[in-house]
Amino acid sequence: MTAPQASPARWLALKHLYPGWFAVVMGLSGLALAWHRAAAVMGDAAGALSWVLGALAALVFAVLALAGVARWRLHPQSWAEDLRHPVRHSFVAALPISVLLLATVAVAGGLHLGALAPLVLALWWLGALLQLGVTLWVLSRWWRGPAAGGLVWASVTPALFIPIVGNVLVPLAGVPLGQPEWSAAQFGVGLLFWPLVLGLLLTRIALQGLWPERLMPAAFILVAPPAVVGLAALQFGAPVLVGWALWGIALFTLLWLLPLLPRIGQLPFGLPHWGMSFPLAAFTALTLRLAPPGWPSMLAVALLAVVSLLIAALTLATLRGLRNGSLLVAETVAVAVAAPPG
Repeated sequence: MTAPQASPARWLALKHLYPGWFAVVMGLSGLALAWHRAAAVMGDAAGALSWVLGALAALVFAVLALAGVARWRLHPQSWAEDLRHPVRHSFVAALPISVLLLATVAVAGGLHLGALAPLVLALWWLGALLQLGVTLWVLSRWWRGPAAGGLVWASVTPALFIPIVGNVLVPLAGVPLGQPEWSAAQFGVGLLFWPLVLGLLLTRIALQGLWPERLMPAAFILVAPPAVVGLAALQFGAPVLVGWALWGIALFTLLWLLPLLPRIGQLPFGLPHWGMSFPLAAFTALTLRLAPPGWPSMLAVALLAVVSLLIAALTLATLRGLRNGSLLVAETVAVAVAAPPG
């Protein structure tokens, strides 16, 4: 008796499992870290929920990793297309960032202090080195020139922050794991290129206009760099006022982006909506880290509730999209490259 075969449609859908799907892991991991920070205000229940979210993030990562291997074996040309694509190639960095965040969740839960310490350290090193490698690969593309797949205006979207600024995540687990020197070195890479990518993004808006409408939710990625830099700086022992300064940058960036919400609300749900999850979770974690006891802490908890509802809504929309077949489909974002001036 032979085992039932998967339908051809299911294997075809796997072809469209882009690397950006690891943004789901990023969002869930970021929310787990935010709830971990909330334990100081809300008690053990918040810490328990952090564990649940971290376990869910690890489960989603495992499923996506296995599906990614199957996709590579069945549709190797799809992976090649992702690596050549002017926008999608940036999302490859979501994989090592997910590994880094899972290591950070493990450290937050104290797993680096017990028998699992070598595994947590190995996981962190794997994520850190993969992240550095992806960053070097993305930046090396820029030397090729537009005709050879190098830097073009079409590739300058908020997604470009993912491979560049993902390096500032390294200290969150690296310092507690006893690796402050390497953490500082890789942190410096992200710190150098964060303003550079922001400048490129604003120049693209001025010269080319905004990126395709379907990618509009990814604009909230701009909140992530100052929020994570703030958390990392505090991990290094920076003065609290440095953390507040970076919190102010993140808050202003968030307020700057709020006018986009009506446009985002009119879009059909898609994977780019997950681009809102990790940045807002990181901002919430920084807020909880800084807020003094009293009403500021209560406001931080209210922000946590809003972000938790957002990620719950994203999760339900994702499950619904997978069920009705509206998510694992061919990419529809048009990539427009401006013609050279006459």
